Amino acid sequence: MGASIKLQGVYKQYGDLKVLEDWELLIRPSERIALLGISGSGKTTLLRLLAGMETPTGGSLEVSTNHIGFVFQEPRLIPWRTVRQNLRFVNEQANIDELLNNLQLQGFADYYPTQLSGGMKQRVNLARALAVSPQLLMLDEAFASLDLKVKVNIMDDVLKLWEQHRFTMLTVTHDLKEALYLADRILLISSLPSRIIHEFPVTLNEARSFASPELMRLEGELLKLVCGD
Repeated sequence: MGASIKLQGVYKQYGDLKVLEDWELLIRPSERIALLGISGSGKTTLLRLLAGMETPTGGSLEVSTNHIGFVFQEPRLIPWRTVRQNLRFVNEQANIDELLNNLQLQGFADYYPTQLSGGMKQRVNLARALAVSPQLLMLDEAFASLDLKVKVNIMDDVLKLWEQHRFTMLTVTHDLKEALYLADRILLISSLPSRIIHEFPVTLNEARSFASPELMRLEGELLKLVCGD
């Protein structure tokens, strides 16, 4: 079961710079949420608050678990450790072979990061986040640097893993299609000081296709909201 998240009147500021203002949000266990907003609108700051890396300046923030996986845009793998050693570093008890099989990395356990392609490194990055058996998985522009085909393949892997484990998932992205593909709800975020300005429900069924007419129709609706038309 995934984690629940509750924010009430949360704000965050650094000196005179207010980054988050009056955030009210309830995320149910196993829900999939995407945060969509311009660069510098505080999305990563929110993830850091939820992960316990920072504390709010004010308001109430509750996360029902400390089993949190965090996937960054850059893999940030330890270069002198093999794939297996990178995963063991975060959890000695993890079932490494199962993780690698689930992410199409079987046969690469003893490779070093420099021997892997960009897409494979990001799969290892994801496997490392999953090695802690997260109840909350946070993806911070995790697919932004990947080619489209690689991106879609890895997103498919993520959705399959969500079906198996039902962790709560929070995705930060600038990509409308990516948000629609991965989320049940999309939250549109304002510029600083940021707040939630619109909630967009994703009405796709679970058997999703990145090129489906319904996804493209929703992309058009979402684009109108983003552009203010």
